[in-house]
Amino acid sequence: MPSVALNSPPPMQTLTFQSRSYLHSAMDAHSSSFSSFSAYLRALSLTPSRLSRRAFSVSTSFDEMTSTRSTSGVHMHRTLRWFDLVGFGLGGMVGAGVFVTTGPAAHQAGPAIVLSYAIAGLCALLSAFCYTEFAVDMPVAGGAFSYLRITFGEFAGFLTGANLIMDYVMSNAAVARSFTQYLGAAIGISTAKWRLVVPGLPKGFDQIDLIAVAVVLIITIIICYSTKQSSVVNMTLTAIHILFIAFLIVFGFWKGDWKNFTEPGDPKNESGFFPHGATGVFKGASLVYLSYIGYDAVSTMAEEVRNPAKDIPVGVSGSVVLVTILYCLMAASMAKLLPYDMIKAEAPLAEAFARWKWVSNVIGGGASFGILTSLLVAMMGQARYMCVIGRSRVVPAWFAEVHPKTSTPLNASAFLGIFTAVIALFVDLDVLLNFVCIGTLFVFYMVANAIIYRRYVVIGSTKPQPTLSFLCSFSLTAIIFTLIWHFVTPGHAKTALLTVTAIVAIVVSLIFNCVVPQTRKPEFWGVPLMPWIPCASIFLNLFLLGSLDGTSYIRFVFFSILVMLVYVLYSVHSSSDAEGDDSLFVKNGEILELQNNSKV
Repeated sequence: MPSVALNSPPPMQTLTFQSRSYLHSAMDAHSSSFSSFSAYLRALSLTPSRLSRRAFSVSTSFDEMTSTRSTSGVHMHRTLRWFDLVGFGLGGMVGAGVFVTTGPAAHQAGPAIVLSYAIAGLCALLSAFCYTEFAVDMPVAGGAFSYLRITFGEFAGFLTGANLIMDYVMSNAAVARSFTQYLGAAIGISTAKWRLVVPGLPKGFDQIDLIAVAVVLIITIIICYSTKQSSVVNMTLTAIHILFIAFLIVFGFWKGDWKNFTEPGDPKNESGFFPHGATGVFKGASLVYLSYIGYDAVSTMAEEVRNPAKDIPVGVSGSVVLVTILYCLMAASMAKLLPYDMIKAEAPLAEAFARWKWVSNVIGGGASFGILTSLLVAMMGQARYMCVIGRSRVVPAWFAEVHPKTSTPLNASAFLGIFTAVIALFVDLDVLLNFVCIGTLFVFYMVANAIIYRRYVVIGSTKPQPTLSFLCSFSLTAIIFTLIWHFVTPGHAKTALLTVTAIVAIVVSLIFNCVVPQTRKPEFWGVPLMPWIPCASIFLNLFLLGSLDGTSYIRFVFFSILVMLVYVLYSVHSSSDAEGDDSLFVKNGEILELQNNSKV
């Protein structure tokens, strides 16, 4: 068998439409779980054995880049460089953060929203390091889904992937609805005139936004056309947007008043830089964390990067650092212009600059550009997640197909674009934000655990118990710290409990680092200071999760139960059927060379 580099796709893996149709037909013929109702009932009777075999079955990096990837037929072209990734990161993150989450977060943190953005940015950077190591080692489009699938098994990957896709759909819908507000501000038309109110529907679901729907559908068409052309569009819009942001920062510091950092607009409200204390700052950080979801979308483009070992670390981590600096400066500029209690939850920047009519109009137009870039990047990310999940057959393989002319996941892009448009049509901003934040934090928490497990455990040659015990005990310590922070009455006792818990977390990490040796060394790029950086990411993600309200947890648990039902009733049977189809792609360890005339 010819050797195949782990970080480059094997040659001659591209399938013609005829070959792909044959393979899918053969799969369907072999796969009997869904061929008839009686066959499905038989499959359900096998659910316990299939769950025991498939739920914790672990894929490998090689499998993900060879036989699993071949399910898509045509390869995505490797056309992106580090500057494309930085552009996608800037476009994906800056477009959403300040324009969507700043308003609700400012009401929680007050002027200290600057620190909220800094904390969220640090948390995102730590998670970005974990993502980068995985993406360099395994440059496929699956992002966190693939990382969890090769580490903790199929079910963990599916639960993570489903949460991420839902996060993307919800956040994209939220950003699209925010576009309507800023566009209205740009041309001087009230948002109420853009939306249709439907009597009888529950509050938060009763305002129909056709503009948001149109924007989502137009961007769907763009991302279906070409990845490289999408990058050109993104770079152009992002360059204009960065100039606009620089203008806002300079203007805000020039015209603002420092007293707004300590004095509210209404004397009845809490005053000071921390009007709601440290709790408000971390609550704000958990809300603005949505602003950083764009770097996750960048990691899904690893399959289309020319030199993953060099381009991905710069593209992912570099964009997070740049965006964090911009966010903090923009938040400080807005806090200087307007007291925190006078900032509107929707279109906060437009309200902060409302005294200058022409500036408010410019903000509306500039924010609209930023929102478009954010949507472009995030919708590319969600489609690539769905594509790779389709490759694993836990959702229909139809989603995995890559179009031979555009080299984009056309089916996944179109389906999720329409789904996003439907959500953006009627669901209000606040409903969307709470759901998205908890899912995002959960996924980043899981990836941080996965990178530690992958460094210290090699399946078949290393006992996983010491590493699993450490991860569980460290997470438990972080949860206890979070509960003490939020529920114990302030005082010396609380300070003592927090100090002891923090010391325990450090000691547990130190013991693990000294006793358990690393069994895997990254070949090209690895997270520095292992395991301290992933541990810090785990701790911060759990702490921010503890800052969310109870309603967010109810929604998250409900959706996770729904995902479990889908896995039990469909996914485990589909992937079990696909187990017998490996011979269609691999025979005696060799990849079948099904070729066509298209360029890989």
